[in-house]
Amino acid sequence: MADTFTKESITSSMAQKMVAAAVAKAEELGVGQVVAILDESGLLKAFCRMEGTPLVSIEVSQNKAYTALFGMPSHEFFDFIKDDPALVAGVPHIPRIATFGGGLPIRSGDAVVGAIGVSGGTVEQDIACAQAGLDALG
Repeated sequence: MADTFTKESITSSMAQKMVAAAVAKAEELGVGQVVAILDESGLLKAFCRMEGTPLVSIEVSQNKAYTALFGMPSHEFFDFIKDDPALVAGVPHIPRIATFGGGLPIRSGDAVVGAIGVSGGTVEQDIACAQAGLDALG
């Protein structure tokens, strides 16, 4: 048995490209957004708060990304837990979980290597901007 293991993570340069793509989409939509990229461990890798975006969106964007580290979009998380009463009751007590749209996992093959979270617009705008950031991966 090995004493260590290797894990993949998103690079800072790719995280910055994703932020730029999400911000470009937000500008196209005419909405201010906060964009957060977290690494595979849930730590902030890249960030942008556009002018006029509510302060609460700083934390919400990071929480959406953190939730996506479970390997699914944040807007799918509630459907994943809704049929388990213990999870439905317990999840609200777990810090950093957001069960609404705007958080998407970043994958390399089957591995989750980070996540993007976007907050500041409608849920649909947040998802669109997060997807634009994810699309920057190519």
